[in-house]
Amino acid sequence: MTTLCVKNLVILLLLQAMLVSMVTEAASGNKVKRVKPPKPVKPVQELLTCTSRKSRCYMKRIKCPVECPKVKPKNPKDKACFLDCYSPKCEAVCKSRKPNCNGPGAACYDPRFIGGDGIVFYFHGRSNEHFSLISDSDLQINARFIGLRPEGRTRDYTWIQALGLKFGHHNFTLEATKTQTWDDNVDHLKLSYDGKELFIPEGHSSEWISTEGDIQVERTATSNSLTVTILDHAEISVNVIPVSEEDSKIHNYQIPANDSFAHLEVQFRFFGLSSKVEGILGRTYRPDFENPAKPGVAMPVVGGDDKYKTSSLLAADCALCVFSPNKVKDGHGSPLMEYGMLDCSGGGNGITCKK
Repeated sequence: MTTLCVKNLVILLLLQAMLVSMVTEAASGNKVKRVKPPKPVKPVQELLTCTSRKSRCYMKRIKCPVECPKVKPKNPKDKACFLDCYSPKCEAVCKSRKPNCNGPGAACYDPRFIGGDGIVFYFHGRSNEHFSLISDSDLQINARFIGLRPEGRTRDYTWIQALGLKFGHHNFTLEATKTQTWDDNVDHLKLSYDGKELFIPEGHSSEWISTEGDIQVERTATSNSLTVTILDHAEISVNVIPVSEEDSKIHNYQIPANDSFAHLEVQFRFFGLSSKVEGILGRTYRPDFENPAKPGVAMPVVGGDDKYKTSSLLAADCALCVFSPNKVKDGHGSPLMEYGMLDCSGGGNGITCKK
């Protein structure tokens, strides 16, 4: 009996030892190993170069900021890397690819402009007529105004509906197409080059370049936004929007139910305008221009309907137009062009711009 008890005790002890060994092995196998988190992948910053000999940044290699490493980001809402070859500072900056209506060279709303001198002014013009925004020896940019005049008003409410560009011996037009009901997902842009309608597939970064390479058009959103670049002349950011019901109520536009009054928001950036440039906006880039619009005035309106009216979207026949593609440019670029990267802040008539 005693021998049997001893045997059973030995067996129990062996089983207990085996069980402890198994538990220990299982526990050691379940130990969580600490894994170091992967280091964040630093985005590849693109390198940009200015190829114009007129630029202070000629052939310098400039790296894009880490905040906006790409010139053409995949997400249209992301800011893009931009190198202003005509700025005194040879540095790349981040900027939206859509028009900044509070920046220099802007033409938005019931047209409110911000001149090359940073001063805000309004030019109303007249509905269904054309006016010269820029007229230089080798560049002409006209605008077609649309609008309406509610009963009791002494002038038209107006918006920019189309742009006509003449450079060298080429023509380019872009316009917001009329639509009764606005839909963000439908493209409302119509383009033409040298008299032929131009089709650019919808989609972010879809682009077209002329055979001679002197003009490039790139969509900056799936629809209704694009950038037009005329080599050595200008970069134009365009967005198509309707007059909203809210704006109509606030300003008493009395927009009819059968027309959304689709129009353009535009921002221009010019490269090497001459010192004799003309146009509603162009004259503000002249070194000798004294802007009659006074800063701080609630709605500084500048005239010039008679001086800058043209007979059509692509005509250069206004009283002060100077476009002459066969004429040699005077070579005196406006020093105000150095303000291509003006920093403007504020809103309405409280906008201030500084270098």
